[in-house]
Amino acid sequence: MADADFEGANLRRAIFDGANLEGANFSGADLRKASFIGANLMKAALDGADLRRAKFRKAKLSLSNMQDAKLEGADMRGIRGRYAIWRRADWWNARMDDSLSKALNKKWPRTQNE
Repeated sequence: MADADFEGANLRRAIFDGANLEGANFSGADLRKASFIGANLMKAALDGADLRRAKFRKAKLSLSNMQDAKLEGADMRGIRGRYAIWRRADWWNARMDDSLSKALNKKWPRTQNE
């Protein structure tokens, strides 16, 4: 499913565990409570997506676009996402490893992102 186009789609509670979604477009999609455990989302467009309470444990999110994403309650523990774009995304409301939280706080501080 690499490069798939799900722009604006309603994918609540969809299960993408272990899927190859590299370069996929989820811009503006409703992904509340969706599961991406271990999925490859490198270079994926998640800008403006509603990711509240979604599961991303150990997903690959490097070089993805998370700009303006809603992340409240999202489980992002163990992800690779340091080099993603997190501009105006509420990453501090997601559960994630301390090392990623510290890295994001340096590059995308909460005060600039709100």
